[in-house]
Amino acid sequence: MIEEPHSRSQQPATPEDAFDRLFASEYGKVVAVANRVLADRAEAEDVAQEVFLDFHRKHSPDAGYAPAWLHRAAVHTALNRIRSRRRRERRELADSTGGEKAALDPQAVLEIEEERRQVRRALSRLPRKASSVLALRYSGLSYVEVGAALGVGANQVGTLLRRAEHALRKEMTHGTSV
Repeated sequence: MIEEPHSRSQQPATPEDAFDRLFASEYGKVVAVANRVLADRAEAEDVAQEVFLDFHRKHSPDAGYAPAWLHRAAVHTALNRIRSRRRRERRELADSTGGEKAALDPQAVLEIEEERRQVRRALSRLPRKASSVLALRYSGLSYVEVGAALGVGANQVGTLLRRAEHALRKEMTHGTSV
C-alpha cells in the first residue's frame, strides 16, 4: 500500500493535463490581447474561450507553437468581431446620445468613445500583420512574444511596430477626413 501513492505520481501526464497547463499559463495573455483590440473585457474573455476551444480541437497542447498560435488567433478573432459588428456599433452610436453617461462629462465621454471607435475602425482597415503587431504589443506582450506570434524574429518587431504605428496614424488621418 505504501507503493500505491508513489506509483500514482509516476503516471504519465494526460493531454488534458497539458492543455490545463497551457490554459493556465496563456489565458491571461490571450484575454489581454483580445481586450486590447476590443476594449471590452467580457467580449475578450469570450474570444479567449473561443480561441482555446479551437486550439484544443485542432492542435496538441504540447506543441511548441501553442503560445504564438493562441496570441495570433486572439488578434484575428477579435479583429473579425470588430469587422462584423460595424453596423451594430453605428446603431449603438445613434442610440447613445443621452442616457446614463450624462452624469459624467458628456462631451468628454463622447469624445473618448468616438476616438476609440475611430482607432478600432482604422485598426480593422490595416493589413492583418500591421493590426496584429499593434494589438499584440500594446496588449503587453514582449518583442519576443510578438515575434513568435507573428512568425518573425524579435529583432524585426520594432520595425514592424513603427511601420504599423505610422500606417495607423495615416489611416486615422485619412479616416477622419473622409
